[in-house]
Amino acid sequence: MTIWTELARADTTAGDEILLRRRGDLHEIRFNGIELMSNLTWRSEALLAERSLRLHGPRAARVLIGGLGMGFTLRTALDLLDSAARVTVCELIPEIAAWNRDGVLGELAAHPLADPRVDLRIRDVMEVLQASPAGFDLILMDTDNGPDFTVRTENDRLYAQAGLDALRHALRPEGLAAIWSATVSAPFERSLTDAGWHWWREDVQLPDGRVDAFHHIYFALPIPLHPITPHQTRQPELAI
Repeated sequence: MTIWTELARADTTAGDEILLRRRGDLHEIRFNGIELMSNLTWRSEALLAERSLRLHGPRAARVLIGGLGMGFTLRTALDLLDSAARVTVCELIPEIAAWNRDGVLGELAAHPLADPRVDLRIRDVMEVLQASPAGFDLILMDTDNGPDFTVRTENDRLYAQAGLDALRHALRPEGLAAIWSATVSAPFERSLTDAGWHWWREDVQLPDGRVDAFHHIYFALPIPLHPITPHQTRQPELAI
């Protein structure tokens, strides 16, 4: 069996440990010993951008991505957007940004940070949301593991009322927010409903053959843009 090889390691000022490791073609980032992301199940991250842009339109001029990860959401957005678009990416951990700039991770998603349309900010996405009134046509949140399984407790607020208020504040009137989640979150769904969002969830089946293995994308609109019934759950699609 191929063993894991440590590629890089970083420590945050809060004492958290971030590990980048590889086994064969598999790359994985772990946060305090818990898997945060890998390039094995990246398809749902790409779909986060793809479906949002197809719903809103590929010519969205301003896009915000909360969380760089391994760059798959960003790469998909760049491939669909026109040359006049601008994409702001918030990544809290500078080492993850550095790993994406060089050959350690950059080549996995074809070096999206090299695109001149990208504005990378090493900041908490909440700060950018709060400082950007009506600033974005699309907001794609791929922060942590979603509402119910955050490995960084400070990220809980992103999925609470404060986070939903910040999303609405930063969206343009006909904007769209999309939130990636590792699990179905009934509390988050109730929060979306209580806050008056028009929302629905799409379930993406993972490619490992397990019928119960899914990632999930929540789409949320301040006002309806299309005839999809709010709170509707679409049929799962196999991620390949």
